[in-house]
Amino acid sequence: MTKVYWNCWNVDHSSGQWILEDLDNNRGFVYDSRNNLQMRGLVVLLISKAAGPSTAELSFQHDMVSGIYSRSATLLGQRSLAEITELIHTAFLVHRGIVNIGELKSCDGPLKDMQFGNKMAVLSGDFLLANACTSLAQLQNTKVVELISSAIGDLVQGIYYENSKSSEENCLTDDIGVSRWKEQVFLSHSALLAKSCQAAMELAKHSAEIQDMAFQYGKHMSMSHKLHSDLQPFVKESSGDTVAFSLNSAPAILHQEFRGREAWLKQIREAQGKGNIVDYKKLQEAIKAGKGVTSAIDLCRCHGNRALAALERFPPSEARDALANIVYAVTRFP
Repeated sequence: MTKVYWNCWNVDHSSGQWILEDLDNNRGFVYDSRNNLQMRGLVVLLISKAAGPSTAELSFQHDMVSGIYSRSATLLGQRSLAEITELIHTAFLVHRGIVNIGELKSCDGPLKDMQFGNKMAVLSGDFLLANACTSLAQLQNTKVVELISSAIGDLVQGIYYENSKSSEENCLTDDIGVSRWKEQVFLSHSALLAKSCQAAMELAKHSAEIQDMAFQYGKHMSMSHKLHSDLQPFVKESSGDTVAFSLNSAPAILHQEFRGREAWLKQIREAQGKGNIVDYKKLQEAIKAGKGVTSAIDLCRCHGNRALAALERFPPSEARDALANIVYAVTRFP
C-alpha cells in the first residue's frame, strides 16, 4: 500500500509542494485486468491534488516557512486519509469472506478448516478496522471522523441488507426497482469513496461547494464502476464457458423492470435444471435479448457524465485529467 502512495506523491522539501508522477508505472497496483486494487486511496490522493490548497489555507501562509509547514501537514493528513480509506475497504472485504457454516456441504472441505477461516476473517478484519479508527482519530478533525464513521455505518447497512436477502429461502433475485438498487449500491459500494473524497476537502478547509463536488465525483464514479463490473459478463467477448453472474446485478434488475417481476421469475424457473441448478447461459441470452444490458450501459455513462461534470469545478491539472481518465475507463464498452 505504501509503495503506490509514495510513488504517486513525492514531497519536495525546498518548495513544500507534492508532485504527482509516474501514474503509468503504477497501473499494476491499481488494475490487474480482473480486480481494481487500491483504487479508492488513489482517487482520494488524486482529488486532493486536483483541488489544491484552499483560500482559507493560503490566508494563513504569511511566509515561506509557515506556508511549507501548513501545506505539508495538510497533505500528510490527506495521505493518511487515503490509507484509512483503503484499510476500511480491505477490512470489509475480509469480513465478506466469512462463510455460513450452516450452508456448507461435505464437498466444501473440512468443517474445522472453515471454522478456523471464519475466526481469522473476523480477527483480521477487526484488526484492520481498529488501525483505521486509530489513524482516523489522529487526524484530529471531528467532521472528518463523523464523515468516515457514517461511511462505515453505510457499509454495514448495505452488506447487512445483501446478506439478509441472500439468506432467505429460495431467494434468487430481489423484488426491487432500479431506484432502490441504486440506493443499496450507494451504501455498499459508493458511500466510502464519496465521503472520503469529501473528507479530503475538509482537511484542506475547502468550501462546502468544493466538498460537495468531491462527494459527487466519488459517488458517481464508483456507481459507474459498479455498473461496469456488473456488465462484464454480458459485454466482454469470451470463448469460454458463461460465467455465473448475480441475478441482482444491474442488467438483471433493469431486465426485470422492463419485463415485469412475474415474467422474470418465469424465465429463471425455465433456466433451472435438476437440483435447481441455474443455466446462466440461458438467462444471459434472455437478458441480452431485452433492454437490460443497453439500459445498464446508458446508466453507467450517465453516472460517468455526472462525475465528469463535478470535476469541472476543479482547476485544470494532471490530477484532474487522471480522475477523468478513470471515468472514461469505466464507461468504455466494446
